[in-house]
Amino acid sequence: MPLNRRKFLEKSAVTGAGVAMAGAVGAPGAQAAEAKRGAKRYAFTVLGTTDLHGNVFNWDYFTDKEFDDKDHNDVGLAKVSTLVNQVRAEKGRRNTLLIDAGDTIQGTQLSYYYAKVDPITAVGGPVHPMAQAMNAMGYDAAALGNHEFNYGIPVLRKFEQQCRFPLLGANALDAKTLRPAFAPYSMHRLRTPHGRDVKVAVLGLTNPGIAIWDKANVQGKMTFPGLEEQAAKWVPKLRSMGADVVIVSAHSGSSGTSSYGDQLPYIENAAGLVAEQVPGIDAILVGHAHTEIPEYFVTNKKTGKRVVLSEPLKWGQRLTLFDFELVWEKGCWKVEKVGAKVLNSNTVEEDPKITKLLTDEHEKVVAYVNQVIGTNAAEMTSTEAPYKDVPIIDLINHIQADTVKQALAGTEHAALPVLSQAACFSRSARIPAGEVTIRDVAGLYVFENTLEARLMTGAQMKAYLEYSANYFVQTAPGAAVDPAKLTNANGTPDYNYDVVSGVTYEIDIAKPAGSRVTNVRFEGQPLADDAKFVFAVNNYRANGGGNFPHVAAAPLLWSNSDEIRNTMIAWVKAKGSIDPAAFAAVDWKLTREGTPVF
Repeated sequence: MPLNRRKFLEKSAVTGAGVAMAGAVGAPGAQAAEAKRGAKRYAFTVLGTTDLHGNVFNWDYFTDKEFDDKDHNDVGLAKVSTLVNQVRAEKGRRNTLLIDAGDTIQGTQLSYYYAKVDPITAVGGPVHPMAQAMNAMGYDAAALGNHEFNYGIPVLRKFEQQCRFPLLGANALDAKTLRPAFAPYSMHRLRTPHGRDVKVAVLGLTNPGIAIWDKANVQGKMTFPGLEEQAAKWVPKLRSMGADVVIVSAHSGSSGTSSYGDQLPYIENAAGLVAEQVPGIDAILVGHAHTEIPEYFVTNKKTGKRVVLSEPLKWGQRLTLFDFELVWEKGCWKVEKVGAKVLNSNTVEEDPKITKLLTDEHEKVVAYVNQVIGTNAAEMTSTEAPYKDVPIIDLINHIQADTVKQALAGTEHAALPVLSQAACFSRSARIPAGEVTIRDVAGLYVFENTLEARLMTGAQMKAYLEYSANYFVQTAPGAAVDPAKLTNANGTPDYNYDVVSGVTYEIDIAKPAGSRVTNVRFEGQPLADDAKFVFAVNNYRANGGGNFPHVAAAPLLWSNSDEIRNTMIAWVKAKGSIDPAAFAAVDWKLTREGTPVF
């Protein structure tokens, strides 16, 4: 059919006006005026995830059933993939980017299995399920999280090789050369209808806490300077390279706080400070804090420009959308408007492409975690663990103390008494009566912590207990006690409330923080300040996590590279049975003016 040039030009003019109108912002009259003047506009969307922690399926390997919580959230990349497909269908595949802000390869038994049981580092080994899923979804870039280093650098490097997108970490430096150990940034070109492409730079920043949390894996190999420092170095470079838009993917919360005190001169949750102090950033995808921030604006102190931050909820429960609107001005693209929102993954079904891709891996892990490794004489649960001394937490301390005693046998410290710390990592943990499986034990200790032994004094242990007691909300004598409102004072998470076995003590919740712990005794006698103890403690706490006093500076007597979770599984396998009567005891209790609360 012959081309009618006049009709073609008329149709093109109408289409061009439609594009300009769709990209314009402001009142309808203003949009029409812009369209009439022929302003060039372009809109695109950056989709973001963070803290996926090994979640592909909407499945809880610790309970062996579909994931659910009180808010009926769903988890996993299979759900996120459906949301991504929907957005790409709406916006156009070429008008989107998909990025992540870290903590990808640790957190579920799926990720553990392919790091330890059937490791991706083995010759001819498997491709990591997270790499398979993210490759299939078409990720464009991902920042490094601190938990990427939990299994050691070789596992991380193999995962990096298996990904068809870059892992970014501008502040993950080689310890010897101080040059970036990973790609600092990635540059992406988006084709517009107006000739010149839009260049989008993604700068990846990770958490400086890696230096202490994973000291055993990174010391002498990598160093992790502050986020603000490295952003200030790289953002101007990216602009000079022609970046029209600069997005930071930061595995760092927005609050400006740290959980490890003054051990490092860098802020753990520095994303807000980066936005405030470093000019030239348009948006920041926030990670690490496991909080939901749909849209949050920070004004840059030097330019007065507002920077948008967004943090989607962990494990694939949410997907962030940054919507950018650009206008062509003075020979270049300018960001005219940017906003953010989150989508809830519980509104969609899992993407069958992703579930089909990884069904075999999923089924292997389900079979693994359901292996029976022993028996248990009486059911134990963690439901009341945040405010009562319960046997299931005693089990952790019993195994840790037993492991440390065996490790120190025959050494100069063998005669010292061993104390142990543990926290309630999951309020839904349960070890049933009867047969005990790997998942029952693993569900009690959901983090990849390892075990250490530190030398502590009685005075230091008292200070440690006092600091831990800050977890409770001050409750006056005679006032009603609601367990749901008694804990997590000042936002303290459950994992930062430690109980200590080997001593007995009381916590008076009627007293102000700092003066609550009373009647601390060892073997029935008041605890002497100069008494010496071996303290069995996880590496997160020993390296400063939670900023507990004295422990990080205490002499290290022994450490283990195996996860405490594995130590517990091996202990149950070796013993063949668990009997709470052999280790359960009420070592601590909450009181008010000497009267027990429970």
